[in-house]
Amino acid sequence: MVAAQGADSLPKPDNHLIKTYRIGIFAPLYLDSVFSAAGNFRYMQGMPKFITPAVDFVNGVQLGLDSLKAGNVNIEAYIYDTKSYKEPLQSLIKNDKLGNLDLLIGPVRDFEYKLLADFALAKNIPFVSAAYPNDGGVTGNPFVVILNSTLKAHCEAIYAFILQSHGTDKIFLCRKKGQQEDRVAAYFKAINEQDGKPLLNIQTLNFDSTLNSDILKKKLDSNRNSIIIGASLDESFAVRLAHACDDLDEEYPMTLIGMPNWDAFKSFAKKDEFEGFPIYYTTPYYNSKADVYSRMLINGYAKKLKGRPSDMAFKGFECAQLFTKLLVKYPDDFMSHMNDKSFKLYSDYNIKPVMLKKDSAVPDYFENKHLNFVRILNGNTAKAW
Repeated sequence: MVAAQGADSLPKPDNHLIKTYRIGIFAPLYLDSVFSAAGNFRYMQGMPKFITPAVDFVNGVQLGLDSLKAGNVNIEAYIYDTKSYKEPLQSLIKNDKLGNLDLLIGPVRDFEYKLLADFALAKNIPFVSAAYPNDGGVTGNPFVVILNSTLKAHCEAIYAFILQSHGTDKIFLCRKKGQQEDRVAAYFKAINEQDGKPLLNIQTLNFDSTLNSDILKKKLDSNRNSIIIGASLDESFAVRLAHACDDLDEEYPMTLIGMPNWDAFKSFAKKDEFEGFPIYYTTPYYNSKADVYSRMLINGYAKKLKGRPSDMAFKGFECAQLFTKLLVKYPDDFMSHMNDKSFKLYSDYNIKPVMLKKDSAVPDYFENKHLNFVRILNGNTAKAW
């Protein structure tokens, strides 16, 4: 249990009674795996990589709660290891050990995500999915909040940008064979043909392992700007496409926009591999780390943990601060006030209800629709639009 205390004031509730709000933090910590029965840490070389993101998230949460001043309310946070052998998540739910929680937050995915989503719906408890960029097949669940926008939302944002700013340019959707590529292409097709006919002239170019600048050159026009959509999540394909575009950039003006996972590709982080050629991608998380909350986390992390916070730590810190404040201010109508800007930290969320079918009576889930366009240039990233 973590008690919230510190410098940043929480909104006061309307009544004069001291109320307790209980928050469940769910993360795949694998504590039963990394510690022996005697309580000894099994990994002498340091923390294993497979638990690092979850540990960083929880560290961020704890620092976020530590920097809150409870005021006239009590905040109790309970951390649950979703990979526990002794108390697995399904047992906690089955034995009604989570029913007194007011809010669920966690960077969970797959099986644990679905368990928490179903539990949230059964108990009418908001569940903030902090890192999983997927709806996990959830439908008809107005208590699920997806912060890390789905691939479909990224395609919608890219399409909206092209429609508004580059509708008269040549537009190419470049892909290879694959199920993920089929999904991306299907998303763009559905968005572009909502009224039965295409609004933009998007040409699909299918490539195999022979992708090179000579093949791409045949499609380009030196007198017109071209928008190249890198419609694949595969790193090898993304790098080959970027090299092909880079080779032609001086003669053929173009803008290359990739998928959200392109930010993690090592080649794009190299300063001289694509020198002078910008590559763009979309992300719900962009933080210059110059604001007061970022500095609060960086300083607190250095003091308490002797290190620098990762992106997961920033996500944990923000989730703890933002959604705890919203819960306290709107305990009876949390889902309707998630876009209250007065509690903003460093992310610009735009959380909207998603209806997968037009005749749906309730949202299938809520999703963050605010996406930033980020430019990678000479290995450095900066917000572009």
